[in-house]
Amino acid sequence: MFIAMNRFRVAPGNEEAFEATWRNRESHLHEVPGFRSFHLMKGPVRADHVLYASHSTWESEAAFHAWTRSEAFRLAHRNAGNAKPLYLGPPEFEGFAVLLTTTGQG
Repeated sequence: MFIAMNRFRVAPGNEEAFEATWRNRESHLHEVPGFRSFHLMKGPVRADHVLYASHSTWESEAAFHAWTRSEAFRLAHRNAGNAKPLYLGPPEFEGFAVLLTTTGQG
């Protein structure tokens, strides 16, 4: 399994617009082979930004990279530039190979 994450530093006062951008976009992820799940997470509030992270899980790193070269990726990100005024700097990508998984009951 592979986890792909992006961190976003959202300028104060833009949280609602940033969240709406994600809620209202068509991600096309459900069409992508190897895709498992997606989460948008809101983190700590700092003096100059609110931290958000996107977290997606993939069958493999190869499946993730295939998505980044796909038409579904281009469609999902076609309006990404419109959100730039909402956050400070570009998103910060982090990719992780899963080495150990523990699950709970239920």
